[in-house]
Amino acid sequence: MFENLSGRLQDVSRSLTGKGRLTEDNVKDTLRQVRLALLEADVALPVVKTFTERVRERALGAEVGRSLTPGQAFIKIIHSELVRVLGDANVPLELKARPPAVVLLAGLQGAGKTTTAGKLARRLVEAERKKVLLVSVDVHRPAAILQLERLAAEVGAGFVASSASERPVDIVDRALDEARRAHADVLVVDTAGRLHVDDEMMAEVVAVHERAQPVETLFVVDSMAGQDAVNAAKAFDTSLPLTGVVLTKADGDAKGGVALSVVEVTGKPVRFVGTGEKSDALEAFHPDRMASRILGMGDVLSLVEEIEGKVERDKAEKLAKKLKKGQGFDLADLRDQLEQMMNMGGIAAMLDKMPIPGKVNPDALKAGTDERQLKRQIAVINSMTPRERRFPKLINGSRKKRIAAGAGLAVQDVNRLLKQHTQMERMMKKMARGGMKKMLRGMPGGGLPPGFRP
Repeated sequence: MFENLSGRLQDVSRSLTGKGRLTEDNVKDTLRQVRLALLEADVALPVVKTFTERVRERALGAEVGRSLTPGQAFIKIIHSELVRVLGDANVPLELKARPPAVVLLAGLQGAGKTTTAGKLARRLVEAERKKVLLVSVDVHRPAAILQLERLAAEVGAGFVASSASERPVDIVDRALDEARRAHADVLVVDTAGRLHVDDEMMAEVVAVHERAQPVETLFVVDSMAGQDAVNAAKAFDTSLPLTGVVLTKADGDAKGGVALSVVEVTGKPVRFVGTGEKSDALEAFHPDRMASRILGMGDVLSLVEEIEGKVERDKAEKLAKKLKKGQGFDLADLRDQLEQMMNMGGIAAMLDKMPIPGKVNPDALKAGTDERQLKRQIAVINSMTPRERRFPKLINGSRKKRIAAGAGLAVQDVNRLLKQHTQMERMMKKMARGGMKKMLRGMPGGGLPPGFRP
């Protein structure tokens, strides 16, 4: 998400390199580039005008510190304004209500409401230890009801059955009754959508809202919908007391303009972003972190949170103890690391959250991180015997042929994996001997990020 806008804004920053100070002329020229970048990213025209005007006023009135270059000063202003447009701060769900706290999802058909309901339920079950029930009032699409039932079973949530023959308001009444009897903490209501906003649709969702009395009413919008999403946001915001926005399919959207437009148009914060098809691919939205990612500064905090949430702590601790005892880093350990990486969305997903030096092309980096290669490496290790994984030096020419055949790959793939393991083993040995600081000093930028200690 935001790849196109990110690249253009970083080009803007570089265009100011070498300028002694910010003047009306170079600010005007730079803002023209910013305006084009925002329009190409599908940001609504009124939002573009407001954004660039605020940046212009601040840029011309800014006192640029002696240690800052014009590019740095300008990017600092853009970062601040992006945070402002995106909503200032993360706004968690307000679920402190008499159980069951109702969360209602509204939006157009195809926006991803049903999938979001499942993802949200999983997040509440696993991260907040809530007892969650899911119910669909989409009587126009029986398939949506079946989909939600499957998702409920997958994410560990309860499900309230419904059918196309029932009235949506009657389903809500029954769901509330079942949620109370089951002592559920949260009831997530998935409403019906249409291909476009119409009077019948709005009347139905308003009636459901009045009956459900939700503590949170979230507008679910497809990140790739462009200006249609902005128009739909206006219509829903007029009819319903929205409390927030959920952006879906952000992993497939390189523009990201919808996020900027919807927040500015509705005045409601983005609460979550859907980043993939899996049920755990729902991230809390942090405007300051997203602004940093747009400008190529990375999002280390979100990366650390994701690692803490998805890395299996017992395996990590076991490996740490093993290395401290000098027992070595074997191929089974490497397989664990590769599987953890796949679980986090692969290398490309991690690169999105890492700060990339200005001279490095992030797209070129991602192009070199073929996710299929990770799967091949795991297949090679799975084709080995437990003894071979434990003692890689046993693997001779004939064993390599057998392993390659078992994985359906070439001997060269086995050789590449063994070479990678040798390199990682050396690195792990250095870390075990307390050499992490030395290793980090040798990396670009040298040393640890502020606030981090090995």
